[in-house]
Order: sequence, then C-alpha cells, then structure tokens
Amino acid sequence: MKSTPKGLRLHIGLFGRRNVGKSSLLNALTRQDVSIVSNVAGTTTDAVEKPMEMLPIGPVLFIDTAGIDDVGALGEMRVQKTQQVFDRADIGIIVTEVGVWGDFEEAIFAQLQERKTPFIVVFNKTDLGAPDATHIARLDQLDVPWVAAAAEKGEGVLDLREALIRTVPDEFINPPSILGDLVPSGEMAVLVVPIDMEAPKGRLILPQVQSIRDILDNDAYCMVVKERELRDALDRLKRPPALVVTDSQAFLKVGGDTPNDINMTSFSILFARFKGDLVEYVRGTMAIENLQPGDRVLIAESCAHHPIGEDIGRVKLPRWLQQYVGGKLEFVHVQGHDFPDDLSSFSLAINCGSCMWNRREVLSRIVKCQQAGVPTSNYGLTIAYSLGIFERALKPFPAAMDAYRELGGSGPIIG
Repeated sequence: MKSTPKGLRLHIGLFGRRNVGKSSLLNALTRQDVSIVSNVAGTTTDAVEKPMEMLPIGPVLFIDTAGIDDVGALGEMRVQKTQQVFDRADIGIIVTEVGVWGDFEEAIFAQLQERKTPFIVVFNKTDLGAPDATHIARLDQLDVPWVAAAAEKGEGVLDLREALIRTVPDEFINPPSILGDLVPSGEMAVLVVPIDMEAPKGRLILPQVQSIRDILDNDAYCMVVKERELRDALDRLKRPPALVVTDSQAFLKVGGDTPNDINMTSFSILFARFKGDLVEYVRGTMAIENLQPGDRVLIAESCAHHPIGEDIGRVKLPRWLQQYVGGKLEFVHVQGHDFPDDLSSFSLAINCGSCMWNRREVLSRIVKCQQAGVPTSNYGLTIAYSLGIFERALKPFPAAMDAYRELGGSGPIIG
C-alpha cells in the first residue's frame, strides 16, 4: 500500500448551488481537471472525489458535490448524495457567486454549524463584481473565514489554501494513536491475523496494516501470527507481550490461548476508539441484553464487497448474536455511505470496524443513532459480548470498563 487510506485523509467538501463554480474551484485547487466544467447547470451529477497531498496539511480528500438546488427526480437523488457528504466532511467550503446568497446558502450554513464542522465561504466570480458588504460583515462577526475568488482565472486560490490551513481541526494535526498508549516504547504487541477466504490475496487488511504502522511510529514492535500459531509464539517469548490483538472472529481461540495476565482485545475494538466513541459503543452494546427474537438489527459495512463463505457481517456475527438472544433476528445490511434516514424500527445498529471511513462519518452515525434513541455498537464489541468475552476485551480501556460497570456489568474481570 503506497498511498494514504481514504479514511485517514482530511475530507474537504465543496457545497453550493449549481453553476456557482465548485468544479472550477476544485480544478484550480488541485491544478488538475478533476471535475467537468460547463456553463450548463447540473454538470456535476454525483460527488467527485480527488485525493491529493496538500502541503503543509498532508493527505486530503476533496469532494465536489452536486448543486444543492438541483431539481426533478434525478435532482433529488443527487441532493441526497450531497447530503451524505455533510456527514463525512471535516471541513466545508460554501461556494457562492458574488451577489447571490439566499435560502440554499443558509441551509448549507446551518447544516455545517449544526454538525460543528468548520467551514469557509468562497465568493466566486469576483471578476464580475464585489461581495456584498452585509454578508462580509456577518461572516466577520461570526468569525467565519471567507475568500474572494475567480476560480476560472486562478484568482483567490492561494488565499483559499491559506484559509484551509488555518481551519484544519486540531485532531487532524495531532491525531489519536490506535494503540500507542497500550504498547509502551520498547515493548511488543502480538497481532493475530487469520488468513481465510476473505483475506485479500497477497496483503493484509487495512486495520492490520495501520496497527503495524502505529506500533512502529510509537517505537514499539510487533509479532504477527495466525491464530493456530499463537500459543507456540507466546511460549517462545522471554517476556510476555504488552498486548495481544486479534481479529474478532478468532476471539474464542485467541482468548483460550492467551494467558489471563496478558491484555487482549481486537482490531475492531481498537478502531471503535480510534474512529468513533468507544464508551458510547459500550453503552450501545449493553443493549444486546434487551434484544428479543424478531427485533430488527441494522448492520452497516463501510466497504462494498461480495460476501464469500463465512462472511463476518452476514453470517458469523448474525449467528453468534442470535445464539446469544435465543432466537431469530431480522438483519438489514447497508454498505458504503448508505445509512437509513429513519432508524426508528431498529433495536440496535452495528457498524463494522470502519477502517474505510473517516472519524467524522463514524461520529455522525453515532449521533444519528442517539437522536433516534437507537443503541449502536460495532462488530468487535458485539462479537465479544455475544461470545462472553466482553470484559476481557475491554480490560485495556479503563474508561470503557467504567462505563460497563456503571451499566450493571458486575462479573469478574478475566485476568
């Protein structure tokens, strides 16, 4: 893997009406013809993504969206796709023409403010006139950065780049570690990586690769084994590792082979903390106790793939969860950025490890579930709970364990 994964890039969404110059602005920023530019309104029919390195920020992903004022049946579908981008944009850019500011711009403004997404306003086509002084005064009062630009002529692009640099969220400049606080410098982690039909040929899956890199970045080191070799590998070590991390589907085998005095968790649980809110996920997972046969459960996968054999999200997790509940559940699966607008019929929503999503999209989904009163969990936590290994998997995370105790978890901590 040579390029930074999409989920670790700063997502920058361009929003505005049709034909205000969003695509021209994107092309000017990237110095490439990424989006088709035309005087015909509605040329951009779906979100166009462009990954690039933007110094000194680093890896970013620009997302050019369809006009928020698109009309007709197809137009409504395009606007729905644009709405999805709000959920994953780390920074928003509102693009409007000089002299144009109305309900559509106010709606974008409100969407970004509601999500607490930092944003910049670009008054495009300033070669035709100057921005309205009233709008400028309002933005200055609200401390919202703005830029005057003429994208097709390349004017204002440097100002916009500077504004983006100043607007980058602190958590992107100083991102959290995946497991650096769990494996001290100079210590070892053992990573258990099953190789099955769904493992990509010739490479590891993204959470495993990112975990290895994070360990190296924190001056620690790791051993990578398959689940069948774990016990022998641990016996050969002169001192125990600081942590054992497993693929969630091998929890029982790895839990049995790992001594109780060694901390153990899963890649999915690590990513619940890295990409989402582990404590909130723990609260949601505890709601499994309230599930009844016949309840609807939403399973959301971040990447689109064809299920093969014993697929984790479509076969194994549903089987283990139904065994725990003691009856059949109704499972609804969604993939990619699709997520139901109406969650009211679900008793539980389960995200995958979310290695393909950025953190903002994961947090947006958690908030949507909270607003709907639907508990939410993820693959690793749901599997650990269903298999009776929940406390052991949470032991490395004191805050998560505290939340578990507060909600009535009272069994002995294994190990």
